[in-house]
Amino acid sequence: MSALITEYEIAHEADLVWLEDIDTLDYVRQSLDRLPTRRGRPAYHRDGRMVGYAVLDTQAKPSRSSGTFRRRVFWLLPHDRDSEPEGLYAKGAPAEAVDPCTLGPGDKGRKTERSEGGPPSSAMRALGITLPL
Repeated sequence: MSALITEYEIAHEADLVWLEDIDTLDYVRQSLDRLPTRRGRPAYHRDGRMVGYAVLDTQAKPSRSSGTFRRRVFWLLPHDRDSEPEGLYAKGAPAEAVDPCTLGPGDKGRKTERSEGGPPSSAMRALGITLPL
């Protein structure tokens, strides 16, 4: 889950590679996967589709026990909002989802009004608070 990803774990990211136009996606799911390399497109073994992945710099060290690297992978499931706008996530988003426009190398991103699928609450409007889009 993105809430469990720390800045420390993604400190050696050099770049994020997007396989789709993220401007059209309200949210993407993210996870830290154990992968055999620092670079290149990883194999994908989930339902749905991979939307992007992180590339690590040369300073990233593999795990001493497994020899693998922890890299972020961004993905969507068949029942996510981009495929089913009126479905399960018409409002709200999965716990591991963030607005892809808030992501960057070494930045874990965050939820926004866009990723949560709705306009700001009346309390937020009264206080003049808006989340980044």
